[in-house]
Amino acid sequence: MHTAILTFDGYNELDSLIALGILNRVRAPGWRVSIAGPTPRLRSMNGVVIDAMIDLEEACDADAVIVGSGKKTREVVEDPAIMETLARLDPARQLLAAQCSGALVLAKLGQLRDVPACTDLVTKPWVVAAGVDVLDQPFFARGNLATAGGCLASTYLATWTIARLHGLEAAKDAMHYVAPVGEKDEYVARALRNVTPYLEPVSA
Repeated sequence: MHTAILTFDGYNELDSLIALGILNRVRAPGWRVSIAGPTPRLRSMNGVVIDAMIDLEEACDADAVIVGSGKKTREVVEDPAIMETLARLDPARQLLAAQCSGALVLAKLGQLRDVPACTDLVTKPWVVAAGVDVLDQPFFARGNLATAGGCLASTYLATWTIARLHGLEAAKDAMHYVAPVGEKDEYVARALRNVTPYLEPVSA
């Protein structure tokens, strides 16, 4: 199972890299997590430079795609080359998730028609203007579409993705691994409380 995390210039480190770290706690044959970008090198909103592991074309073929956020998301959705590539994303054959302003990308792609979304407070008016109802909660999913609002809600996207692709126990184990010592049960319980109401059967 391959999960691609779409990451663009101006990306938010907490949104892309927390999900990357949690997803990589899964140890299973064929399990793969990649940072995907439109360019080989990406600079974050705070100047952290990373290399993309795959391009957007390959990301569109992943079993799950998480659209990360950042300060240049409005520029991303105005880039015809990027959006034409991402038009290949299809919730009928893959999981699609968005973190914070990543919801704007899914909205502009038409993936959130009749599906409410979660996003951060800065991005909310842009997503509303795109015709999407925004919920006052950290996580929501319907079918193969999920959104999360607030940087640390990336833990919920990771939990949902693992649970859908590899099972709930694997998701609990991954969250337990990264949670603070002395608060592990509390963190796992919070993640499950937010995610399990929206879980579908594990993908085949």
